[in-house]
Amino acid sequence: MGYYWPIMVADVIDNVRKCKACQIHADFIHQPSEFLHPTVASWPFEAWGMDIIGPITPPSSRGHRFILAITDYFSKWAEAIPLAEVKTSNVISFLKHHVIYRFGLPRRIIHDNGPQFASHCDKHRIQNVDSTPYNPASNGLAEAFNKIIIKLLKKFVSSNKCDWNEKLGECLWAYHTTVRTATRNTPFSLVYGSEAVLPLETQIPSLRVALTHQLTGENHLRRLQELEALDEKHLLAQQRIELYQARISGAFNKKVKIRTFQLGDLVLAVRRPIVMTHKTAGKFQAK
Repeated sequence: MGYYWPIMVADVIDNVRKCKACQIHADFIHQPSEFLHPTVASWPFEAWGMDIIGPITPPSSRGHRFILAITDYFSKWAEAIPLAEVKTSNVISFLKHHVIYRFGLPRRIIHDNGPQFASHCDKHRIQNVDSTPYNPASNGLAEAFNKIIIKLLKKFVSSNKCDWNEKLGECLWAYHTTVRTATRNTPFSLVYGSEAVLPLETQIPSLRVALTHQLTGENHLRRLQELEALDEKHLLAQQRIELYQARISGAFNKKVKIRTFQLGDLVLAVRRPIVMTHKTAGKFQAK
């Protein structure tokens, strides 16, 4: 280039920012513009993340096309059911029978299920935290569980792929009895105070199964002491969760580039859905 002036680079950047064609055809910015704010739960079943997986292809043999799932932010315990269609009444019934009647009223639920579900939560004084499908990170735990349950279903389903609704319970069992990275405990142990007795332990008796048939008063007392120590286990799990979240946030925040907007600023809206075929939109279509 035969031209140069001291602030040439800054002027070029400023000119590109003002160029309409450059903006509407530019690549999407995947660099985060805001720091990560992880959801913190102080005790089991205080905060839940709810999400819907689907539509699933192929549907189950009974016509199920969706999975409604909810995950506890503290213990990582999860509940899930298959659904043929997603209706507010189904979501409310699921919340009643799988959460409230089993684990008590939660303080918060992170979801994107619409105003009717929100009004039901308000009735029980449950705090609603809205998330959006366009920003999965706003309900990160639910999104993470979705990936896990789909991977498990792929391993459990038979060759016809239409019995996945019958395998959902097995997948939940596998999830509940697997150590989670954040807590370094299984969800089962954080909820019930001890590890689950696996089917294999009844076929090839483990030490604890063998000792169960010879329990003495002293052993019963020791078991009660273990249950009393559950609060300490919860406290340790909470500390581990906080350390894990701090580590994840630190790695995420290094990539953040703050972009601020003022009231009245003109911005470009992304065309939804993002993935478009050349049949519905040409190659030269704006993003």
